[in-house]
Amino acid sequence: MTGSVLRHRAMAAAAGVAATLLGAGAGELVAAVLAPSSSPFAVVGGALIDAAPAWAKNTAIALFGTSDKAALLTGIAIVLLALAAALGLSERRWRRSGAIGLVLVGVVVSLIAPTRADAATLSWLPALLSGVISGTALHRLVRMLRSADRTALASAGTQDPSGPTRRRFLAWAAASAGAGIVAALIASAGRAGTAVSTTVRTALRLPKPATPAPAIPAGAALNVPGLSPLITPNADFYRIDTALIVPQLDPAQWKLRIHGLVAHEVTLTWNELVALPLVESAATLSCVSNEVGGDLIGNAVWLGYPIRELLAQAQPSADADMVLSTSVDGFTAGTPLEALTDDRNALLAIGMNGEPLPLEHGFPVRMVVPGLYGYVSATKWVIDLEVTRFDRARAYWTDRGWSERGPIKLESRIDVPRANAAVSAGDTVIAGVAWQPHAGVSAVEVQVDGGPWQRAELAPAISTDTWVQWRLPWHAAAGQRTLRCRAIGSDGTVQTSEIAPPAPDGASGWHTIGVTVNA
Repeated sequence: MTGSVLRHRAMAAAAGVAATLLGAGAGELVAAVLAPSSSPFAVVGGALIDAAPAWAKNTAIALFGTSDKAALLTGIAIVLLALAAALGLSERRWRRSGAIGLVLVGVVVSLIAPTRADAATLSWLPALLSGVISGTALHRLVRMLRSADRTALASAGTQDPSGPTRRRFLAWAAASAGAGIVAALIASAGRAGTAVSTTVRTALRLPKPATPAPAIPAGAALNVPGLSPLITPNADFYRIDTALIVPQLDPAQWKLRIHGLVAHEVTLTWNELVALPLVESAATLSCVSNEVGGDLIGNAVWLGYPIRELLAQAQPSADADMVLSTSVDGFTAGTPLEALTDDRNALLAIGMNGEPLPLEHGFPVRMVVPGLYGYVSATKWVIDLEVTRFDRARAYWTDRGWSERGPIKLESRIDVPRANAAVSAGDTVIAGVAWQPHAGVSAVEVQVDGGPWQRAELAPAISTDTWVQWRLPWHAAAGQRTLRCRAIGSDGTVQTSEIAPPAPDGASGWHTIGVTVNA
């Protein structure tokens, strides 16, 4: 294949990429103006998330953790640009074929957009405009490229291949790509600076709790360098959900409906919620996808209203056993009714660590239910609670093979030293955290190189709903060392050594790490 042919093909592929960048950027900009949820990328990503089998989601979380959304969007962009390059080649060979292909992509996405749970009236428009703009730009860019080819042929090869006509094509292609990228950046900045995030949430002042959280016990924080803080800062709290674009809800427009198998339907507005006697409570939340020793877990002080009080007003029927909660973006979770009506502080939360909920953690209102993995309890941006039965309703993750009730397993983790770290021989410390929310931890034991289990010092717990810190003095001898830990629950149950993956009801096993002790 000659260099000329390769150059022509490369320029046709570049035309496809440039045209697609222009259209994609325009679509994102229009979506930012109309409704962030109508972003073509978010529509495609949301559809892929919903269609992907459970194993694909588990793999994504295992590989990328809290960066799973960025990884998905990057993957979509790579596939889209590869398709764009192919359609550019097609347009050069078969007139209008590539342009029609890009328009069809836009049409397909525009048909998907209105089916999303958080679709706006004009959700179809950004993707359609994106396809039309991309197709039109590709057609015109390739027409310039053909003109450059004809000029080169007419001059019998004497004209500089990078002559004025070809330079004009390159300039227009670069301008198209640049305009698309700038438009996408403006759209991203616009979403980040919406009125909800910059005005409403910033200006919001949380009411004082009628029942403040109990004081943190003296000595609950062991102050070991490298040990997870007792209270996880909001910025460091893990985030796992299905929302590619964080929903933007104005508290003034928020409303919760409680219905289903109840004697009385209840509707609650924001003003009504904040006027209620709110409760402050510390609770540890954990994602079911958390591997043994993983960091998809955090502990925070939440402010909200007990869900059991709202359900008492609704009066669930005797045969109800589940509450199906729904987010504004369509996510659903099925929570055992008993977990929302017993003595635990299951909250309709509005505050996190003394401030309004961060946008990505459910602003303005979310659920917090101690003792259950988030996929069956911790619905963010919650707008609906349907009292029902497990044999009548299915939730997002249970519909994909995860267990129905999701109690958090008894677990422990070594934070200090880190896995594969190098430490100096001599006196040091092994430290970590242990948890079994709503049940509590009574002890932690540590084993070094398969030797006897040693009882660690257990700090006082804030409550049975939170994790607890622990530490063990260790005289480290030089060499390769293996450390493992296990927790003992308040009822005397010993953390199981049985190794199990996160699916379908949470990972299990003893956290085991290797370290190098230098003489």
